[in-house]
Amino acid sequence: MFLAGLALIPLVAPPAAAAPAEQQEASPDARRGPSGLPLPRFVSLKSGRVNSRIGPGVNYAVDWLYLKPGLPMEIIQEYDNWRRVRDADGSEGWINQSLLSGRRTAIAAPWQKGKDARIDLFDRPEANGRVVAIVEPGAIGNIRSCDGQWCEMSFAGRNGWIMQSQVWGAYPGELVKD
Repeated sequence: MFLAGLALIPLVAPPAAAAPAEQQEASPDARRGPSGLPLPRFVSLKSGRVNSRIGPGVNYAVDWLYLKPGLPMEIIQEYDNWRRVRDADGSEGWINQSLLSGRRTAIAAPWQKGKDARIDLFDRPEANGRVVAIVEPGAIGNIRSCDGQWCEMSFAGRNGWIMQSQVWGAYPGELVKD
């Protein structure tokens, strides 16, 4: 079984650079933002239609329109009710916190999109476990937990374990509890 997909529409040229229901602990060396929450940290999009702006406010131009609810985003800065975010492709912009969720999601090996890559979803957190699904690079799944090396995830209703190094949405070594 192969699992796929995400949608993103650029509204202008992408930025030059390389995510209030925000929770969970982020990378071990994270600093705190004005909200008191760690920076950087991962969140996801609440809605299926989210504008990313060039600055922190509605008067700033929209440069990306995200069309995939649950898409993981990395919050890298905070200003008032706005969060500067980075997506898996490295594009950055500002999104109002009300459009972000603390629900943790991740993208399977987005750096492998378009390549002949095999990403296995196992029945247990071991490389010699039984493969329950093959996940297509770029597929978005829900993180149930991560132990620093493996993440228990759900992709299109299929549950299993994936190596933490194979997802964008959890930091290396990060512990995530649902």
